[in-house]
Amino acid sequence: MVLLSFAAVFTATFFLTAFGYRLIGLYPPAYLAQMITSLLGLIFGGLIVSAVSARFLPRFQAQQAGFIRPIIEAMERISRGDFDVRLDDDFPGREAELLGDVVKSVNKMALELGRLEQMRQEFISDVSHEIQSPLTSIRGFAQALHDDGLLPEERHHFLTIIETESTRLSRLTDNLLRLASLDAEQVKFAPKPYRLDRQIRDLILAAEPQWSGKGIDLDVSLADVTITADEDLLSQVWSNLIHNAIKFTPDGGSIRISLRRRDDAIEFCIADTGIGIPEEDQARIFERFYKVDRSRERSKEGSGLGLSIARKIVQLHRGTIRLQSKAGSGTTFIVSLPLKPQPAEPAGQ
Repeated sequence: MVLLSFAAVFTATFFLTAFGYRLIGLYPPAYLAQMITSLLGLIFGGLIVSAVSARFLPRFQAQQAGFIRPIIEAMERISRGDFDVRLDDDFPGREAELLGDVVKSVNKMALELGRLEQMRQEFISDVSHEIQSPLTSIRGFAQALHDDGLLPEERHHFLTIIETESTRLSRLTDNLLRLASLDAEQVKFAPKPYRLDRQIRDLILAAEPQWSGKGIDLDVSLADVTITADEDLLSQVWSNLIHNAIKFTPDGGSIRISLRRRDDAIEFCIADTGIGIPEEDQARIFERFYKVDRSRERSKEGSGLGLSIARKIVQLHRGTIRLQSKAGSGTTFIVSLPLKPQPAEPAGQ
């Protein structure tokens, strides 16, 4: 449109200068006439553009400012931490095409940042709660030890509680650091071939004092499987699942553990006859700090981080972890892993 306008201006200028030359009887050389025509065309074109701009530009700028100003104000609010921003994306005519996508992007960004902020606040609240519980016990029983009238068995009991709570606090901080490293992908992923069945069998034997002490019947079926994976990381997955099964299985219950190969993958299953997980809680069971029954879980000394860490490690190996459970009918965890995985892509993909 602009090029056509300038072409019209230059054409009109050509005819006007030709008419002027005939009127005054002046016939300059062709190259000089062309230069004069071009110069006059630029001058006339500039004057016309200036006149049009002076007439319509302020109105155009004011109109655009009316659309753009809310977007700028929304971005300023977001930068100050206010994520309750929702812009109206109902624009008339051409503005809908130009600004509609921008407004939708701003709304989506505010929504996602608001969700992340809520998760951050919940995480801080959960961490504070989990740390405060053992610290309260340690402080209370440490103060009780100042009583000179305590019997030796009472003093020993209080010291045992302090030691237990200190261990719990140490385990919590270790898990938080491990989870932070997994989230930031700072964990060294070092896959190598090794016998997976032997690793799982060793972990089961290491937990023998726990399951034999509760009279739990173990049914173990492990196929000979060599997998290429990070042995240390996967050890945390199996250890967590085995200890969870023991912890939530009542005395005299049973646990069934199996490992089998399926094409180019393996499937690990661990099923217990424990308390089970209600269906409404199953979708959130892998969330950090999530507990099905907080009062019951506290008595089990759980932090709600183990399954979250297990899922992160399984995902790092490009595998999956899922569960099948009913309240009061036990729980089965199923882990599927490729025999030769590659490191997972960075989070935020």
